[in-house]
Amino acid sequence: MIPAMLEAIIEQQFIDSADLKFKSAQLLSKPVADAIQALLSCVTAGGKVLACGNGGSAADAQHFAAEFVGRFERERPELAALAITTDSSILTAIANDYQFEQVFAKQVRALGQSGDVLLALSTSGNSPNVLAAIEAAHERDMTVVALTGKGGGRMTQALNETDVHICVPHDRTARIQEVHLLVLHCLCDGVDRQLLGDLEE
Repeated sequence: MIPAMLEAIIEQQFIDSADLKFKSAQLLSKPVADAIQALLSCVTAGGKVLACGNGGSAADAQHFAAEFVGRFERERPELAALAITTDSSILTAIANDYQFEQVFAKQVRALGQSGDVLLALSTSGNSPNVLAAIEAAHERDMTVVALTGKGGGRMTQALNETDVHICVPHDRTARIQEVHLLVLHCLCDGVDRQLLGDLEE
């Protein structure tokens, strides 16, 4: 027998998630649209997207890369994206020989080029290895699209004027990650719509 209290808690989780998405819709629509334009400019010029984050954000980075390289909802040409969270040999070698803070930055320096985009995910905005990746991206003249929450943390100061900051207005990690996933789907959908000519002026 499932306790009624458990069902009420589950219902509240759904309500809280929906409420935050509703609250975020107008606030985040402009930075998400800006991020779409940055991604579109990158891929149409032959560039690529490097995506990184830790834990759940690492999974989101992989999710995004899969939908860019494969497809989101419709068939279209492949788009260049790479989650730099997935190569266990590279990650463990850098962490062992240098420090964990450098696991993304060294890959950005090795793979990133001018015109590429770094998709940097950190719910707190304070992840040292993501901050180091942002610094490396700026060294390579890359644009950064940052997804954060909790006020943006240290990433707020690390970004340039030409970067895009999408900061979810919440302090709970789970809720922030739920909105991040929706944002990533919006990014994929927005790029696809422009590539496929779905948007009219």
